[in-house]
Amino acid sequence: MQLVLNTPGAYLRVKDGCFFVKVGEAGQIVSPKKVESILITAAVQLSSDALQMAAEHNIDVVFLDKFGDPFGRLWHAKLGSTARIRRGQLIASTGAEGLQYARRWVEQKLDNQAEFLTTLANKRPAKQEKLQECLVQLRELRGKLPEIDLALPGAADTLRGLEGTAGRIYFEALSYVQPEQFPFQGRSRRPAKDEFNCILNYCYGVLYGLVERACILSGLEPYLGFFHADNYNKKALVFDLIEPYRIWAEETTVYLFSQRQVKKELFDPLQNGLTLNKEGKQAVIAAFNERLDTPIRYKGRNISRRNIIQFDCQAFAQELLKIDLQREPDTPEAVEGAD
Repeated sequence: MQLVLNTPGAYLRVKDGCFFVKVGEAGQIVSPKKVESILITAAVQLSSDALQMAAEHNIDVVFLDKFGDPFGRLWHAKLGSTARIRRGQLIASTGAEGLQYARRWVEQKLDNQAEFLTTLANKRPAKQEKLQECLVQLRELRGKLPEIDLALPGAADTLRGLEGTAGRIYFEALSYVQPEQFPFQGRSRRPAKDEFNCILNYCYGVLYGLVERACILSGLEPYLGFFHADNYNKKALVFDLIEPYRIWAEETTVYLFSQRQVKKELFDPLQNGLTLNKEGKQAVIAAFNERLDTPIRYKGRNISRRNIIQFDCQAFAQELLKIDLQREPDTPEAVEGAD
C-alpha cells in the first residue's frame, strides 16, 4: 500500500514496531510490512524513528511539491545491484544500443496511445470520425520508427521529432473528447493552464517517483539516459523509462472527466494557472492508486501496474548486465591492449 500524508499538521512516528499516523485527534497504526511507499504532499511532522524504520524496511519516502512533482526522497544506504549494471548502462549510452532501447520505449508509448484512442473511438460514435483521423496519423508515424537508422548522426533528433509530432496529434484527440466545461488546448506544465493538465501533471509526478524508485532498486543510474538530454540535475533515464507508463496517467485523467468526477472546487488558482487543492489531490491519488494497484495480464502473469514498473526495470538491468559481461576482455590480445 501507499501511505499518503496530505494533511498539514499530520504526524508520523513509531509505535509498537509500527507506523503511527496522527491527524488531529485521530490516530492509526500501520504495519511497515504493508507499506511500499510513503507519499508526503503537505507540511507534516516526521520522527527520525519513523524514517529509520522506513529505510530498514526498504520503504520509499517521497516528498512532492504543490505541482505533484517529487523534489526529494529518503533511501536506504544499500545499493540495489552491482556496479556492472551501471557500467553496462554507460556503455549502452554511448552508442546505438542506447537508442535501440529508446526506440523500443517510444514504440510502446505510441502503441499504447493508439490502443487508447481506439477504445475512445469505439465508445464515442459521434466523435469517431475525428478520432479515426488522428489514429491514422499516429499509426503512420509509428510505422516510421523501425525505419530510422540509429547508427546515423542525428538519429536521436529524428526519433524525438517523430515522438513529438505523435504527442501533438494524440493530445489533440484527447482534447476533442473533453467535456465542454473543461477544455484544454494542449500540454502545459508548470503551472498547468487548465484542469486537465493539472490532474495529468499530478499523476505524472507520482509516476516519476515510482520509476525513479524502480531504477534505484534495480541498480540503474537515474541520471544517465539514452534519449532525453543529460542536463544538470535531470534524471534523464527516469524520463526515458516512464514513456510506456504515461498511458496509465492519461487514462486516469480522461476517465475522471468522462465519469464526471471532476469539479471546479477541486482546484485553486495560481498566477497564470491552476493547482489541485487538498480535496483535489485526495480524489486524484485515490483514482490513480486504484488503477496502479489493479492487476492486469502482463507477459504471461497477473501483475499490478505498479509492480510492472519494478518488473521491467529489473529485466532492463539484467540486459545491461549482459552488455558489460560481453565487453569483458577475455582474450590475451584484449588484455594486452587494455589500459
